Amino acid sequence: MKILVADDDRISLRLMERMLKRNGYDVCTAEDGLQAASMLCAEGGPRLALIDWMMPGLDGPSVCREVRKRQDGSYVYIMLLTSKQLSEDVVNGLQAGADDYLTKPCNPAELEARLRSGQRILRLEDNLINAREEMRQKATHDELTTLWNRSAILASLKSEISRSVRDNSPLSLLLVDIDHFKRVNDSSGHLVGDEVLREVSTRLLHAVRGHDAVGRYGGEEFLIVLGGCGSRDVRARSEQVQSRIGEFAIATAAGPTSVSISVGAITIEHPDGLAPVEIYLKQVDEALYRAKAAGRNQVAYSNDLVGCSSQLISVLSTDGRAPIPI
Repeated sequence: MKILVADDDRISLRLMERMLKRNGYDVCTAEDGLQAASMLCAEGGPRLALIDWMMPGLDGPSVCREVRKRQDGSYVYIMLLTSKQLSEDVVNGLQAGADDYLTKPCNPAELEARLRSGQRILRLEDNLINAREEMRQKATHDELTTLWNRSAILASLKSEISRSVRDNSPLSLLLVDIDHFKRVNDSSGHLVGDEVLREVSTRLLHAVRGHDAVGRYGGEEFLIVLGGCGSRDVRARSEQVQSRIGEFAIATAAGPTSVSISVGAITIEHPDGLAPVEIYLKQVDEALYRAKAAGRNQVAYSNDLVGCSSQLISVLSTDGRAPIPI
């Protein structure tokens, strides 16, 4: 494990460095408090530190305070090395953010035992972080496809609506449905169906921008939130999504499987931040219904705005025919 040793006494610094290297540590050194704080706060910096109390620039407790100011990054376990033995001094060091202290000159066996204790604490923290991340992943992502799940994609939609209202910018929604997906499950089995869902999910992610949100809306339906995408762009974007899915067959355990998708697309030019998202979802669902009713494997686009009494839907065919009013 990487460890930082900070001491302005070069002889003490080299002796400590040599001893720690013999014990298998990856040692880096600093000769003043400012350098030590900079190294500990840097991305990928050491997570174990032996800091001398008295140093130029910043003393040991001040280094602790600087490190504890960080709002991100992994936890750093800091041990102060000091000749101070008064309880008041020890309390001040611990209150500054030190995890432990050792009086100088230190016993090598005691030092190693305390460092191992620090490593156990760091491993425990790592385990807790991994468990928290796993829980967050399960709470927000679909287990099969690893896309955002329904709750998370709807939360993303609400957030994007708020941003659009704030920036007075448009947004577009695409509701995607895999055509005749039941046939895949019935003819090749649900495991192959799962393979298709995973590959379609991957292709959807590749067909949109990095900051666009893609989620599994339910079953074989997917919701895509395109922030900053207006009516002049959504047609091209939705056709791009459709062509990416059907451009070549999906390799499955049952052999190559070709699939197509139907897409409902809407643009919200002036979103109402107080309107329930169900209004927009109903619109895009109606657009998807029309794409499927018109024969599937195509995009139905609505340029209706919420609150308008009339609606214009056009179907964009994959064979390049002119839009068909419905």
